[in-house]
Amino acid sequence: MTEQAESGWETVIGLEIHVQLNTRSKIFSGASTQFGAEPNSQACAIDLGMPGVLPVVNAAVFPKAVAFGLGVGAEIGMTSVFDRKNYFYPDLPKGYQITQMDYPIVRGGKVDVLLPSGITKTVRLTRAHLEEDAGKSLHEEFQGATGIDLNRAGTPLLEIVSEPEMSSAVEAVAYARTIHQLVTYLDVSDGDMSQGSFRCDANVSVRRIGTPDLGTRTETKNVNSFRFLERAIDFEVARQIQILEGGGRIIQETRLYDPDKDETRPMRSKETATDYRYFPEPDLLPVVINEKFVADVRATMPELPAARRQRFESQFKLSNDDATFLSSSLPLAKYFEQAGQTAEDFRLAANWVRVELLGMLNKQGLDIGESLISATQLGELLRRIKDGTISGKIGKSIFDALWAGDATSVDEYIESHGLRQVSDSDTLTPIIEKIINDNTQQAEQYRSGKTKLLGFFVGQVMKETGGKANPQQVNDLVKTALDQAPP
Repeated sequence: MTEQAESGWETVIGLEIHVQLNTRSKIFSGASTQFGAEPNSQACAIDLGMPGVLPVVNAAVFPKAVAFGLGVGAEIGMTSVFDRKNYFYPDLPKGYQITQMDYPIVRGGKVDVLLPSGITKTVRLTRAHLEEDAGKSLHEEFQGATGIDLNRAGTPLLEIVSEPEMSSAVEAVAYARTIHQLVTYLDVSDGDMSQGSFRCDANVSVRRIGTPDLGTRTETKNVNSFRFLERAIDFEVARQIQILEGGGRIIQETRLYDPDKDETRPMRSKETATDYRYFPEPDLLPVVINEKFVADVRATMPELPAARRQRFESQFKLSNDDATFLSSSLPLAKYFEQAGQTAEDFRLAANWVRVELLGMLNKQGLDIGESLISATQLGELLRRIKDGTISGKIGKSIFDALWAGDATSVDEYIESHGLRQVSDSDTLTPIIEKIINDNTQQAEQYRSGKTKLLGFFVGQVMKETGGKANPQQVNDLVKTALDQAPP
């Protein structure tokens, strides 16, 4: 039971997630969407709302929106109608935003969200619609003034609206992570939250437990990290409860989250659909797609995260934890599968990808696509560990050599550096006998019951062979030799 529930309050949360589609040009103009350009260098006459210009829909946004709709099991709107949403804001030069109101391209749908507790919660979607992004207000760069960068104006967005079915910040973050995973899997968006490609608006209200009607909600806008989303919701819930318990009332308004002060603060009163004076966009005709279009999009879609996770568990016998982690991103999942297939051992590959590879990537601040060791190279290395050609310890040294670029072929490196594991008992037995004879006191202690000394003898053999001896074989041979009574 949550802290709010214990105090008699229930939290109700719905999220509106704005996903920038990763098209090369904007939704209604040919201007570039590339991030990081000089301010206002990628805003054309259409983006600026200059008189006499006409928008043209970018066809590339439709396969991405349809793919998302199919991914959440939604109804696809075969006819998309664009509307004008009228409001004044400095970073919206036209005075209106082109969006979809009555005829969104995605209707309904649902996602299954795996919560940290291990419980799966189903969250229904209301809709997802196409629209254009606004520009960006710059407050920090100008003392006592605000700058406007319109490079972002016109960037295609898919706004994903959930039903108000989440009851805690933890659930909301888990849902947002699930949507983020899906849109990156489907190559709908790069999902880079630091660049504004994935932003969340949190609609939060509280009510007494057992009250049928929803409380007055606030909307905390443009939260661009999962950690900030959780903190913003928690702050807003506590704020609303405090006001209501003090006899006050909640004002329906738009708020901003300040991460430095860890608080939300008012931005403006909350508008309603009537305030925006929606009407059909007169400069754009409806866009009609057919079943073949939808089928073609479906044919290009990858295996989705939940299905891939289940397959990793059933086909490769991975633990739920490993399967969940390795299916968390499409590039990581593909890397793991290629490495496991080459190694002919998926559980060994899972361990090395999670521990050695991800450890190195994290240390150097790289992602899986920047790995200096290919999936095939890692798989070849693991195959040589599995077939006994090298030990795991030697494998780690070869891993480092591959990463540093000192090796390209695992087999060539093994042969050129004499790293092949010694597995010949005729070679190992004389070494073991000599070490036992040189350490008679420890041998007697072992035979008198101090069996932990087995590790001492195994270590001596490994040292004598330069780490090339097969550890398991050495362990068995040493134990056999020590268990025999001395002559």
